[in-house]
Amino acid sequence: MMKKVYKNIFMAIVALSITASCRKDLDRAPLDQFSSATFWTTEQNIMLALTGVYRGNIQMAVNPTSAEYSATDWWSYHGLLFLELATDNAYDRRGDNSGFNRLTNGTLDATNSYLGNYWSLSYNRIARCNYFLENINKAQIDAAKISRMSAEARFIRACQYFYLSQYFGAVPLVQKTLSLTEANSVTKATKEQVQAYAESEFKAVAALLPKQSVLAGTERGRATQQAALAFLGRTYLGEQKFAEAAACYKQIIDLNDNSIDPDFEGLFNGANESSREIIFATQYLQDLAPNSMLQHNYPAKLGGFALDCPLSSLVESYEFTDGTPFSFADPRYNAADPGQNRDPRLKYTVLYNGRTFKNIIYNSNPDDASSADQLTLTKQATRTGYLLKKFNSEVFSGGDLQNSGIDLPIVRYAEVLLSYLEAKLESGDAIDQTLLDQTINKVRGRASVNMPRVTETNPSLLRVILRRERRNELALEGLRYWDLLRWKTIGQVLKGDFYGAAFPKAVNLRKKGTVIDPYGRWYVTSKAFRVGMDELWPVPQSEVNINPNLK
Repeated sequence: MMKKVYKNIFMAIVALSITASCRKDLDRAPLDQFSSATFWTTEQNIMLALTGVYRGNIQMAVNPTSAEYSATDWWSYHGLLFLELATDNAYDRRGDNSGFNRLTNGTLDATNSYLGNYWSLSYNRIARCNYFLENINKAQIDAAKISRMSAEARFIRACQYFYLSQYFGAVPLVQKTLSLTEANSVTKATKEQVQAYAESEFKAVAALLPKQSVLAGTERGRATQQAALAFLGRTYLGEQKFAEAAACYKQIIDLNDNSIDPDFEGLFNGANESSREIIFATQYLQDLAPNSMLQHNYPAKLGGFALDCPLSSLVESYEFTDGTPFSFADPRYNAADPGQNRDPRLKYTVLYNGRTFKNIIYNSNPDDASSADQLTLTKQATRTGYLLKKFNSEVFSGGDLQNSGIDLPIVRYAEVLLSYLEAKLESGDAIDQTLLDQTINKVRGRASVNMPRVTETNPSLLRVILRRERRNELALEGLRYWDLLRWKTIGQVLKGDFYGAAFPKAVNLRKKGTVIDPYGRWYVTSKAFRVGMDELWPVPQSEVNINPNLK
């Protein structure tokens, strides 16, 4: 948030990082950092501190102008987007033993390094929020500004507890700065207690935060009433409180402040970051606060690492242009151009063989040995035949792929509308055409997509359509894992063999053993999600070693 203050943000982050961990009196004011005794005095300093809370990862505190590269928290691209690599949507090019692939392939344990990242960075941000809230009242500034800034810190803290409760379950519920002894002996609250806390905080701060429409241009990225309500709605959905979720999402709709953007692709490539569809997003700024998203996701031929490799199961989810489900047997299917006659969002989301990207022909044909971005198991290239198109800018001209300023949407209005319909459906409310037109058909009807209207009102049939629509609209944005968890279908979906692109005539097609896929798809991996074991992540072993109460 507040991109204009990024030049000075490192001072606030260092101050928060140091003082949130250790509080002691200083004999004299240090010359290389803010003193806790004198920092909380001016509005400018408070805003620096608040920006440090928003920009929560540790790496930035050490080198604030370096690109976000590997910090895995819920609002970094590495933590949010790459969570899709554990699902049926995508695969981590780094192999079956990568941390994300191991979340769902039957080998998850407490030593997985990504669990440690999510855990430690969540509590690092919580510590900053606690310390900020304990000190902001020292400042002699307008009470309304203190109220708003405090509400923002409470929102950020509640979001961390939402994520922790959904993925880890029972976790410590820390609401104050802890001493070393307290930190090393803290106990866990139940999942229900953590969710209840997040609920109460989202409700409280929603009344204190401004509507999105009143934010000035320089405030883009700050928490709003809609952002708090959207996370409250997510919390209700996770708890299966569908009536409450529906009422919550209806509040956002009734604010009449957001809309579906006609340009789907521009929401993700940096072209339309101020869209009224984007309710909350991580803010980046080239040169000052960049990310390495393009470095990780670009094709190898353009200098990228090709880490995020979509799976065929995602590609097969997109309907034909008349709204009928995909089938390999349908005469409209073209293996050489799988986006032909399909939902336009497929081409906006997935890069496949033969497509042009930044003036190159993306080539993933396994029989073409001359291609620098060929489908392979040994090179820095796709493992599925597909690459990410969403979030990859074709107009980026910065040269350094680790210097991208493209923002990361965390909540979009499209999610709100689809979640509202889901909540109404699952609460048992009658579904009529008016409701469908107000929700799913607004999403499908954006100008750049223009898919046929849904008219199905039978609950069991609509549920299938709605879940497919949610997958296709929100594909590779970091929500699929959570959706599968709360639908309780994750054990069924993430079990079995997964494939990549289809090359029916390929000689060098990868097979599972001697079995050739009947559709000529490249074999990628197998998943074995363990029902009753993998729904909740274990507390990182490194944390349990310090504090056995967390076992």
